[in-house]
Order: sequence, then structure tokens, then C-alpha cells
Amino acid sequence: MSTLAEWRDRLSYQPLSLGFIALATSAALVLANQMTRPKIVEAEERDLQTSLTEVLPAGYADNNLLKDTISLAGDDGKPLTIYRARKAGAVNGVVFRTSSRGYAGDVVVLIGIDAQGTMLGARVIKHQETPGLGDKIEVAKSKWIRAFEGKSLESPPAEKWAVKKDGGVFDQFAGATITPRAVVKAVKQGMTFYAAHREEILAANSN
Repeated sequence: MSTLAEWRDRLSYQPLSLGFIALATSAALVLANQMTRPKIVEAEERDLQTSLTEVLPAGYADNNLLKDTISLAGDDGKPLTIYRARKAGAVNGVVFRTSSRGYAGDVVVLIGIDAQGTMLGARVIKHQETPGLGDKIEVAKSKWIRAFEGKSLESPPAEKWAVKKDGGVFDQFAGATITPRAVVKAVKQGMTFYAAHREEILAANSN
């Protein structure tokens, strides 16, 4: 009987012990997350700030773009954050994300546009395209993405906002036409969105 009682004690002790360990582990993870979260947020903001400035000419803005934003409904109905660039208090450009479906997934592009609607710069910030082919959309791999700088919806005209294979003015890549086609489409969509909401965005000039 004593042996049976001992086994019962052991069986009841083990679940309690495991439960205590699990609770302690969870508490430690929560505490660690709370302690490291501020540094993670700071690093994310720093990376985003760097990305935002990459699509703007040097010295183009003297404000903190991360703290000067507005939110509008994007073409997909979801909120779109627009970062406003200012010089001496006046909005002189905007930066926001736009995307289009590429060969292996969505290609996300960060674009900078001046107040008049001319492209200041573009950078692909996320994609799943084929290494060695589609990844030429990255500025680190090719200067192709810089071809958008100085362009507007009037120059080139709307029908020329396409890769050369489709009758447009932008180069395509050998064996990877779908990828640059997606970037051109994403940038044009972003330009069109800005044109449609330009007055609304610039009306925030005094905010």
C-alpha cells in the first residue's frame, strides 16, 4: 500500500512541477519581450527612416517623416500610410508603398513623389523574385530602378508606362519580363493614386 501511495504522490507531483515550469518560462518570455520591445521598435523605425530617405534627394526634407503622416484608403480599401516630406514647413513631397503581383509573389515598392507629381525615387523593399534574374529590381544589383526618377504621368504618356516589350519606355530583363512589368505597374498605380488624392494630401500642408 505504501508503494501505491508513493506512486500516487509522484504522479500528482509531476504535472504540478511541469505546470510551474511552463508558467515560469512564459513569464520569463513575456518579461524578455517587454524589455527588448523598445529596442526592436527603435531599430524598425531607424530602418524605415533610412528607406524613406533613400527615395528622396539629399536634403530634400528637414522634418521627421515618421511623425508627419496621414492615412488614406488605398486602392484595395486598406489604410495606406503616406509620409510627408517638408522643407521650411511646406509639404514638398510624399513617400508611400505600392505593390503589384510579380512572378513569385507581390513586389512592394517604396516611391517618393514631389508635390507636382514627378517621381523622386523608387526602391523595391520586398519581393520573392528569382535570384539572378528578377532581383535586378534591387538597387544593389542594378541601376534599373533609377529609370523612374524624373518621370511623371505626362512624361512618358500613360500608354508608355510599360516595358519595351509591351510598347513602353522601360527596359525588361532577359528571361524575366514579368518582374520589371510588375514594378512598372506598381509605380504607375502609385503615381495615379497620388494624382487622384493630391489636393487632399497637400491640404494637410498646414497640419
